[in-house]
Amino acid sequence: MDLNRAMVIGRLTRDPEGRATPQGNTVANFSVATNFTWVDQNSQRQEKVEYHNIVAWRKLADICNQYLRKGSKVYIEGRLQTRDWEGQDGVKRYRTEIVADNMIMLDRVDSSAPKTANQPPAPQPVSAPVEMAGTELPSAPASETSDDDIKIENIPF
Repeated sequence: MDLNRAMVIGRLTRDPEGRATPQGNTVANFSVATNFTWVDQNSQRQEKVEYHNIVAWRKLADICNQYLRKGSKVYIEGRLQTRDWEGQDGVKRYRTEIVADNMIMLDRVDSSAPKTANQPPAPQPVSAPVEMAGTELPSAPASETSDDDIKIENIPF
């Protein structure tokens, strides 16, 4: 059995770059930065930033292009893929990227923030079930819920 799975939570380092392939498929490319912190032998706090190249296709690419912006906090899940090509100088080049199949926006919606002309409309809270990029969130049957259960419509983001 083989497994190729990548999960990152971080912030976009640039706006998604959207385009369409000659076959008509939508693709979005962007980068997500993650931080790793630790304390070294001298009790000094250290930090390392990693940059992850992300590629999203079709409906997920449309969603990324519409709602994500530089600085957005996201959860990305997908698989690792390494592409290779020959550059114009004849040197073989490689690029490892995460091909996303799931994305969750982690920023809270701030309705008091001023809107700018190039800012997309803020997503509004939705009630279950929700379909995003081909996956549906399960909803609990009515017999399994109680007044103490957390309801998706009560979540503020």
